[in-house]
Amino acid sequence: MSQTNGTQADKPLDIITIGRASVDLYGQQIGTRLEDVASFAKSVGGCPTNISVGTARLGLKSALLTRVGKEQMGRFIREQLEREGVETRGIVTDPERLTALAILAVESDHSFPLLFYRDNCADSALCEGDVSEDFIRSARAILVTGTHFAKPHTDAAQRKAIRIAKESGAKVVFDIDYRPNLWGLAGHDAGDNRYIASEKVSAHLKTVLADCDLIVGTEEEVLIASGDSDLLTALKTIRANSKATIVLKRGPMGCIVYDGPISDNLEDGIVGRGFPIEVYNVLGAGDAFMSGFLRGWLKGEPHATSATWANACGAFAVSRLLCAPEIPTWTELQFFLENGSTEKALRKDEAINHVHWATTRRREIPQLMALAIDHRSQLEDLAGGNAELLARIPAFKVLAVKAAERIANGRPGFGMLIDDKYGRDALFAVNKNFWIGKPIELPGSRPLQFEFSQDLGSRLIEWPVDHCIKVLSFFHPDDPAEMKATQIAKLRSAFEAARKVGREILIEIIAGKHGTLDDNTIPRALNELYDAGLKPDWWKLEPQASRAAWAAIDAVIEKRDPLCRGVVLLGLEAPYEALKEGFAAARSSKTVKGFAVGRTIFADAAKSWLADEISDEQAIADMAGRFEALVNLWLGLAETKAA
Repeated sequence: MSQTNGTQADKPLDIITIGRASVDLYGQQIGTRLEDVASFAKSVGGCPTNISVGTARLGLKSALLTRVGKEQMGRFIREQLEREGVETRGIVTDPERLTALAILAVESDHSFPLLFYRDNCADSALCEGDVSEDFIRSARAILVTGTHFAKPHTDAAQRKAIRIAKESGAKVVFDIDYRPNLWGLAGHDAGDNRYIASEKVSAHLKTVLADCDLIVGTEEEVLIASGDSDLLTALKTIRANSKATIVLKRGPMGCIVYDGPISDNLEDGIVGRGFPIEVYNVLGAGDAFMSGFLRGWLKGEPHATSATWANACGAFAVSRLLCAPEIPTWTELQFFLENGSTEKALRKDEAINHVHWATTRRREIPQLMALAIDHRSQLEDLAGGNAELLARIPAFKVLAVKAAERIANGRPGFGMLIDDKYGRDALFAVNKNFWIGKPIELPGSRPLQFEFSQDLGSRLIEWPVDHCIKVLSFFHPDDPAEMKATQIAKLRSAFEAARKVGREILIEIIAGKHGTLDDNTIPRALNELYDAGLKPDWWKLEPQASRAAWAAIDAVIEKRDPLCRGVVLLGLEAPYEALKEGFAAARSSKTVKGFAVGRTIFADAAKSWLADEISDEQAIADMAGRFEALVNLWLGLAETKAA
C-alpha cells in the first residue's frame, strides 16, 4: 500500500506530469486506411497530458509541465486543460515552435496507423529552465515519461525535476512510454510500432530506474527499460536497479503489481479485477490505466484496488475512439464498478455514456438568464409578408444581442436563444462567453417536425461545440397515443443526434396550449419522456401555478436524472406581473436554474422598430430595460430565498 505522510498530504498538488503535449486528430471513419480518412476528431494528446486530464477527472489535483506553441493549437490545449481542472502554470508558451500533432486512423481492431508531427515542436523543446523548483516542490509526486528522455535537453529537464522531487520528499513515477520512432528507430509511417530493441535506449532508461518509486509499462516497455529479451528476466533486472513498485500492463489480461522481490513465477504478484471488453482503439488505454492506478496509489489504497481501478479505466479507453476525452470521471468509474455493463463495447452502454457525458460537460452553469430571440414565425407575422421588413429581421436580432450584453456586462450566467434562419449575424456578434441555444424545430409544428431538414446529423456537425440544441414540442401526457408516439420518436432522434455529435440538448415542453395544466401534468410528461430514454441536459418548462407542482417536477428529475443541469422557465409572452408570480413559485424549486424569455422582452421593440417608430438605440434600450427587470426579479428572489 502506498503511504503518505502529513507533510506530503499538505501539498497543493497531487501529481505533476511532465513531457509530451500534442493535439490529437483521430479519423472518424472506422475500418479504413489513414489515406482514406475524410474527417477527424480533435482532442488534447500526449501521454503526460492525457494522464493530467485523467487524474483530474478522478479527483486528484494534477498539473502539467510542458511547452505549447503560441498559436491556436497551443491555446486549445491550455484552455481544455483549464476546463478539465488541470493546473496550467507549468505550461510554457513557446513563440518559436508549433504545437505537436498526432494523426491516427482505426484501420482494424489491431491496426492503428499513427503519424507524429514533432519536428522541432514546442513540447520537445522543454528544458531545465522551464522546471521551477517551487512548482515541483508543490506536488506530492511527479510523473516522468520515457519519450522525454530521448533528447538531451528534455532529458535534463526531467532529471532536474526528479532531483527536486526527491529532495522535497515527493514520489517519482516513471511511465516508460516507449515510442521507437520518437527515439529515431523507425520511419515516420511507423508511429504505431511499439517495440524495437535498442541497447542504447535500454542503457539510457536504466539510469532512471533507481530514482523511481513507481514504474509502469507494458511487456514491451519492460523489455526496453531492462535491455533483456525475456520478460521475467527483465522484471528481475528492473528490480535489481530499483526498489520501486513495478506495474506490468498486460492489455486484456489486466496487470500485475510487484512490490517486492520478483519470484520465478511471473504471475506471483498482485492482480486487479479484469474487465473483458471489445477493443475499439488501443491508443490512450495506457494513459487511462495510469490515471486509475495513480488515483489509488496516491490515496493510499491497496495495490489490488489501484489495479482494479486502472484496469477499469483502461477498459473505457480501448472501447472508445479518443484518448483524454474518453477517460472516465470518478463518478463514472464508481457507477461502472457498482453496476457493470451488459455491453462488451462500453461506448454502446447508454447509462454509462450518460454519466460520462454529464460529468465531462465543458463548463458549470449554476444559473442561466437568457434572452430568447430565436423566434421566426412571430417576427415573420410582424413583417406581414413584406420582403423589405423580412430582410431587416437579422439586424433586429443583432440589436437584441447588444441589449443582452448591456445587461450582462461581463457577468457569468447569461445566455441567448438564437436561430439559424435569421440569426446568423447575431450568432457572429454574440459574446462568446454567453450560453447559446439554437432551435431545430419547425415553428408551431405538432406533431414535431424539424426545420429545414429531417436529417439532423448533417446539420448539427457544423454547429460550434458549445452551442446547445433546443427543441420545442407541444406535448401533453393526455395526447392521443399515436400523437405521443410520433412526438417522442422525433424527440428521441434529436437526443440521439445530440449525443452522436457531442452537443448539449435542451428539450422545451409546452403542455398548456393543448390541454389542462395542473400540478401533475408536467411531472407525468417528464416521466413519459424519461421512460423513452430521453435525458436532456436542460428542460425548458412553462411556469407552474404552485410550489407543489415544482416539488413534483423536482422529484421526477432527481429520481430519473440527478445529473440533469436543470430547468429554465419560458415566458409565453406573459406580462411582467404574471412572470413575477411564476418566478416566485419556481424559486422554491431545486432544479429551476433560471429563465429564457423572449417576446415579453422584445415584442414591443420589434413592432415599433420594424415600423420605423424607434431608432436602433431606442430598441436596444427598451429590450435591455425589460431584460434587466427580469434579471433583477430573478436575482432578487434568489436573495430572498437565501435569507
